[in-house]
Amino acid sequence: MALGTSAHAAPSEVDARRRPSASRLAASLPGSFTSEYVQTNGVRLHYVAGGSGAPLILLHGWPQTWWEYRAVMPDLAKKYRVIAVDLRGGGDSGKPQSGYDKKTMAADIAGLITALGYTKAHVAGHDIGAMVAFSLAVNTPQAVDKLVMLDVTHPDSGYYEARMLPVPGAGFHPWWWAFNQVNGLPERLVTGRSRILIDWMFDSFLVNQDAISAADRAIFAHAYATPDAIRGGNGWYQTFGQDIIDNEAYGQIATPTLGLASPAFYPSFAAVLSQQATNLQLAQIEDTGHYFLDEQPAAVVAHLMAFLG
Repeated sequence: MALGTSAHAAPSEVDARRRPSASRLAASLPGSFTSEYVQTNGVRLHYVAGGSGAPLILLHGWPQTWWEYRAVMPDLAKKYRVIAVDLRGGGDSGKPQSGYDKKTMAADIAGLITALGYTKAHVAGHDIGAMVAFSLAVNTPQAVDKLVMLDVTHPDSGYYEARMLPVPGAGFHPWWWAFNQVNGLPERLVTGRSRILIDWMFDSFLVNQDAISAADRAIFAHAYATPDAIRGGNGWYQTFGQDIIDNEAYGQIATPTLGLASPAFYPSFAAVLSQQATNLQLAQIEDTGHYFLDEQPAAVVAHLMAFLG
């Protein structure tokens, strides 16, 4: 299938009022998951928790929510206390006007860990969530037992090399990095039409187009359908400049780290992470695109179980 063409007949308009409730989604998962909230670091964070054992924090990417982890949460909850969080600006969490640099977002998660009564937790992040997880391990290492990075590294000066005009045939072209940094315009263009953008992203970066169902796509589209939700998620990109400045001051981390990446992302991901973590394991997830939590959940669970212990 060509990039950007969807096999899912998506409506062009999304009514955010029809979005399924987080409590209903949590209850739909095996393992007695519940939807909860905590106030920390000046923001109200939503999370879904279930299972028992050592705490495992799961941080999602764009344009998704905690629901990104739905396929791995039940199995992980058999061994860990799984806590899937909506990042500041995403899902059912608060969407303040500021605080979207990854250092502040990492402080959100440090506050969450403390508020839940833990001194430290395992932390896994995908995409934007991986950036936040890395920042947490750098800035609050005592709060992170083991770190799992999924497919994306923290912003560094190499991000400035991303091309506005792609070289023909070059493949990956992250045009949304620039689009999401434009103030105000995305809200006007995407509000009520987020399903179009959601489908383009998934269709373009999935090997198996059916790995994210029409119902799941609708859940993500509903979560990104309002001006505040678009502004919040785009805030993660609008702070890349500050994230890069912060990264220049970061040294290597000693936290035990697992890096998992899809074939297209693995070479650059492994090269960068190898320079950042001194206690590192790396693995490539086969037969998948960027959204491998959806495409290869069993492989992800196996790697996490073996690494976290």
